[in-house]
Parts: sequence; C-alpha cells; structure tokens
Amino acid sequence: MSKTIDFYYDFVSSASYIAYKRLPEMIEKAGGKINWKPMVLGGVFKAVGNSGPANIPAKGKWMFDDMMRISGKHGFKFSVNPKFPLNTIMVLRGAVAAEKFGDDVLKKYMDVMFDGAWANDDDISDPAVVMELMDKAGLPAQEIANMVQDQAIKDELRANTEEAVERGAFGAPTFFVNGEMHWGQDRIDDVMEAFHKES
Repeated sequence: MSKTIDFYYDFVSSASYIAYKRLPEMIEKAGGKINWKPMVLGGVFKAVGNSGPANIPAKGKWMFDDMMRISGKHGFKFSVNPKFPLNTIMVLRGAVAAEKFGDDVLKKYMDVMFDGAWANDDDISDPAVVMELMDKAGLPAQEIANMVQDQAIKDELRANTEEAVERGAFGAPTFFVNGEMHWGQDRIDDVMEAFHKES
C-alpha cells in the first residue's frame, strides 16, 4: 500500500500553486499518493488570527517576485492575477465535487483552476468564467456546478478547513507526512525527506 501525504490548499494561494506544480510528480515517482484537502484559507486565517502576506505591501511584492523566480527555475508559468485576492469558495467546493468523479477529473479540475488563477489571469471568482474553463477542459461542468450547491459538499469543505486548524495549520500549502506537519512551497524537499524516512 502506497504512503499518502495530506496536502491542504486553496486556489487563492500562489504558494499552493507552486507546490501543486512541483510535488505531485515527485510523490508519484516515489510511489506515494496525495490526499487532496481543499480548505478555505480565509477561514484558517480567521480561526488562528493570521493574515495573508500580501496584506503587507513590501512582503507581498517580495513574495510574488519570489514566486516568479521559482516558477522560472522549474519551467512553468506564473502571473500575478490582476483580480487578486480571488474569492475561491465556489471553486473549492467544485474541487470537493470533482473528486467524486475520480482522480482524473479532479486532476484536470485542479489544473484548470490553479492555472486559471496563477498562470492565465482568469477570474475564477466569476461563475461564468469557471463554467467556461470547465467546458473547455471537457469536465462535467454542469454536474459540478450543481453539486457545489449541495449541503454535503459545503459541509465537507468546512470540515476540511476545521480539520486543518485542529491539526495546527495556519496557512497554505500545509502538508502532513507520517503525522508531521510541513508548511510552505519552500519545504517540498523536507516533505520528500519525511516521505522517504519510513517508506
């Protein structure tokens, strides 16, 4: 049985995007599996008294410049979305819904939403834009759109967010490997080291 890593994320988080672009291939090559955990980052911030780094202008500028450097180093596109900060609650519920269709649909959905937010300047806060992106990607757009209104989907996203806080998360991305927490896209090497420790 392959080892599973819990990966808590929000599409509004540029650091989650960077981690999403790098970690899955590394885990797959190592024979592991990622348990995707969409969470509402704003809810986490509120629960723990934290706030986003972009709320401090100098820190926000440095962070986005750093993301640009990292993405260039690893060969994928990064763009600061002009609509930032994005309201991602609906697309996070969509991720919960997409998972019900299987891993392939979830991966395609996450590709579309992360790339939309951080590579293509798409306003994923806008339901019409989200529908168009899903349609173009060949996703079951209407089914997912219907499911995001289901109370069970809303409850699952809320539970993920509460669970993240209970486990000690205070930002995104947050990873758990062998019960050990790691935070930030710049800790991927530590995540892999922890993964191999008891593989």
